[in-house]
Amino acid sequence: MKPLSLLLCLSLAATFAHAADDDVIRLGNLKFAHYGAVSYIKEIAPKCGIKVQERMFAKGLDIMPAIIAGEIDIAASAADAAIAGRAGGVPVYAVAGFARGGVRIVVQQGSPIRNVADFKGKKVGVARGGAQELLLLAELAKANLSWSEKPGKDVLIVYLPFADLNQALMQKQIDAMAQSEPQASQAINKGFGTELLKPYDTPMGEPIRTLVMTEKLYNGNRPLAEKFMRCFVQATKAFIDDPKLAENYVRNNMFKGQITADDYQDAIANSPFYYNLSTEHMQITTDFMVKYGVGKMVKPPVAREWVRLDLLDQAKTALKVK
Repeated sequence: MKPLSLLLCLSLAATFAHAADDDVIRLGNLKFAHYGAVSYIKEIAPKCGIKVQERMFAKGLDIMPAIIAGEIDIAASAADAAIAGRAGGVPVYAVAGFARGGVRIVVQQGSPIRNVADFKGKKVGVARGGAQELLLLAELAKANLSWSEKPGKDVLIVYLPFADLNQALMQKQIDAMAQSEPQASQAINKGFGTELLKPYDTPMGEPIRTLVMTEKLYNGNRPLAEKFMRCFVQATKAFIDDPKLAENYVRNNMFKGQITADDYQDAIANSPFYYNLSTEHMQITTDFMVKYGVGKMVKPPVAREWVRLDLLDQAKTALKVK
């Protein structure tokens, strides 16, 4: 091959490689049933003209350092994790919702506890830094109960990872838990837990799980950001329109058969797939976090300054989704 032809070939190869790199989205996600449509994006990404590399994290707050390090472009988390991240200087915009609800307060099977007021003198488990913590504290405040992770208040809060909460309830190390899905449904279906309530009866309402995008992607590569958002809407619509597809993917691909059909159905009934988000919801959630000291924010973000729903609106319009 002549030197000029070789140089041309190498140049074209480098160009295509660079273009391919430009079409890669690095997605941070969590292993919960209602995060399934976000995970499914990587399966249909080639049809959207992009490639999605998914990386699983233990909780939403764990994704934020990876965003700061430039390792993640888009992340799925509870709204409060996104808010705490933004308050801590993580350069992200909230661009969509992807599920609503997803939390139950569960007590021991056969427990005499009938309402949140009965938590006085009890141990209640929860994972720190998520929607479940914020909702629990809002319910305790509504019942005029004080709380602390040290003895001396009405309710002793026991902070545990999601994976350990069910075990602690089953072994009666805690009296109740505020748990995410599908673990909450598993506790009920396995017979060692009973639902006390779905904690959506405070001004915060149902929590909206939030999709965040880096400012770099949003401002610096608009075509790629638009492609991803259309792919997100397509994946979510596919799960809403075809519940069997959603169940099969979540149970078999995400959980490798570790949750039953009943676990899945109960979980998704309490955490349906969703698209939407509002500035108002993000501001109310921020205000609740400040009120109850969740996230320990020095400077809480103002929702209208970082919620950006234009990409979602464009994608929904293009795909004729309401």
